[in-house]
Amino acid sequence: MFRNGLVLGALGAMLLVPAIASADIVERPFEVTLGAGASHGPDLDGFTASAEVNLGYYFTDKLELSIRQSLTYSDIGATGGGGSAWDGSTRVAFDIHFPMGDHGQIQPFIGGNIGYVYGETVNDTWEAAPEAGVKFYVTNTTFIYLLVEYQFFFDHGSDASSAFSDGQFLYSAGIGFRF
Repeated sequence: MFRNGLVLGALGAMLLVPAIASADIVERPFEVTLGAGASHGPDLDGFTASAEVNLGYYFTDKLELSIRQSLTYSDIGATGGGGSAWDGSTRVAFDIHFPMGDHGQIQPFIGGNIGYVYGETVNDTWEAAPEAGVKFYVTNTTFIYLLVEYQFFFDHGSDASSAFSDGQFLYSAGIGFRF
């Protein structure tokens, strides 16, 4: 199942190559974001706080590929016995932006990511997540963003339905810069 998803994802990426190759040069193709967020399980039974950094590259004005690193601290229900714990995730994301307004000051986006989750309160495993958000440009190079994603996990021995139902929502907000 996981292998089929990777094959379909790779085929989908190959279909985008002609669009990327014929695209105009983007004026400021790089992006860095710094954010903070929170997450909870599907039953709203715990809370964590996180920090995130993202480095992105725009192939066109609308297509962005990025790598994200998150670090999460939890002090509720950590490792089943209370206390505190640290977790992290490293993900690769692909997003499609939809510029709105006179100069694209508002940019909703949708996409997905795939990566690896690790730490003290999670089983180290691969994850995938659909995501959506919006960027509000304050200047031509600076924006504020909101992002929500739903990570589902590929634990060994779990079936597809439990991988999705045992996932988690991630919310983040922050500031970003284009250069």
